[in-house]
Amino acid sequence: MKPLRAILLLRISDDKSGEAAGVGRQDEDGRRLAERIGWTIGPDETHVIIENDTSAFKRRKIALPDGTTALRTVRPGFRRCLDMLATGAADGLLAYDLDRVARDPRDLEDLIDVVESSRPRIAVESVSGSLRLNNDGDVTMARVMVAVANKSSRDTARRVTRKHEELAAQGKTGGGGIRAYGYDQNGMTIREDEAEVIRWMAAEILDGQTLVGLANLLNERGVRPVKAGQWNSRSVWSVLTGPRIAGLRRFRGVVVGDAVWPAVLDRDTWDAVRAKISARATGHTNQLVRWLTGSLWCSLSGDLLTGMSVTKRAGAQYWCSTPRGGCGKITVTASHVEDLIGRRVVELLTNPDFVKRVLTITSKSSTDETRTQLAEDEKQLKELARMWATRRITLAEYTEARTIIEERIKNARAFALGSAPRVLRHLLEGDVQAKWDGLTPVDRREAVRAIIPDGFDVLPLDKGKPRRFDPDRIVPRLAERTHVK
Repeated sequence: MKPLRAILLLRISDDKSGEAAGVGRQDEDGRRLAERIGWTIGPDETHVIIENDTSAFKRRKIALPDGTTALRTVRPGFRRCLDMLATGAADGLLAYDLDRVARDPRDLEDLIDVVESSRPRIAVESVSGSLRLNNDGDVTMARVMVAVANKSSRDTARRVTRKHEELAAQGKTGGGGIRAYGYDQNGMTIREDEAEVIRWMAAEILDGQTLVGLANLLNERGVRPVKAGQWNSRSVWSVLTGPRIAGLRRFRGVVVGDAVWPAVLDRDTWDAVRAKISARATGHTNQLVRWLTGSLWCSLSGDLLTGMSVTKRAGAQYWCSTPRGGCGKITVTASHVEDLIGRRVVELLTNPDFVKRVLTITSKSSTDETRTQLAEDEKQLKELARMWATRRITLAEYTEARTIIEERIKNARAFALGSAPRVLRHLLEGDVQAKWDGLTPVDRREAVRAIIPDGFDVLPLDKGKPRRFDPDRIVPRLAERTHVK
């Protein structure tokens, strides 16, 4: 018996224009096939299911009915199609091709279960002839073809990801997407009229203006964002905090270095704007938050990592900051490395032999003269880096002077941390973990410097490992480690 209420399933993965031309062509071909084989498609409003700009391959983490989470394709239209077939609201399925219906083996198995659980078996057809489920041979062939389609999608995704990684490493734009405010569509050329608006926005924020107030001013003046009709606090925040306007390249939410396009704002201004926005949003003052500042070092350049907030999604990072003379190639998520070092500190302070040794070292009194000398040496080290960056001294001169100053700083640090004994004794008064959890960022910093004065080197990300936090990248710093700029 030929279907009288068949579903016409139309899907296209990518339709950035929103014109649905691809599904339109599928609709025409599908209706011609239905007429030729004598099928009747149900009412358009219920039985023509359109999945426009929807991937049948990409999976997301979702919550299952039992409360667990799993990776699944997110396709409400396809799920509605299965429900209609299972309940009898539809008695057939017609699509353009097998890969328009499924590219994930799990989705195909769900369709097979619905088709085979019905008596008689639900009819399934495709314009290309690639999808039929009339018998066991058809089912086996469909499984093989979906596996091939899934591998093709994975190969494409891998090539695209590798290409974007290469572009990010070179500081180049990835191309595509919505035009960034302040730049032409190519992402490389500044639109001076919009750049002036960005500079004005930055000045307003630094003068105390709020994001909401700034959005209202922009709307009153008739200034329009790239796509939306009006500005809001979110769109203002996105433009001003995005690293693009500072000439920085971001990849997967993390700043990975300098970009090849010109900056609209200089780095100092951009940092100041972001700090102002962050402080107002959280209600915090400029008190220390990133307590590992001064203890994490770039394993490539030998510079200190700087704590910075990149995006709300990526969160705070420690970065070998290029504005401060770093290489820009080493970043690590702040929360992960802080949790790791915190655990290591607690482990050390529960070791009686270690506690005895460190208290002996840090109990020596430090003089004002030593503190002053330490501050001067640290200032001189920064000035030395600037001199090398501006080519006022040679690499050999820089290396020799840096070695002398770093050795002096190392010898003075044990005497300069006058508050460390107080912090350590506080931590040892009872439950070390509970005491550590209650410390302020300033006290945490002083405790770490007292216990591990040389700090830690952060190694480059191992490209052979998954892109997640790797504790093996954080290693005790070696004074004799050779850094190459």
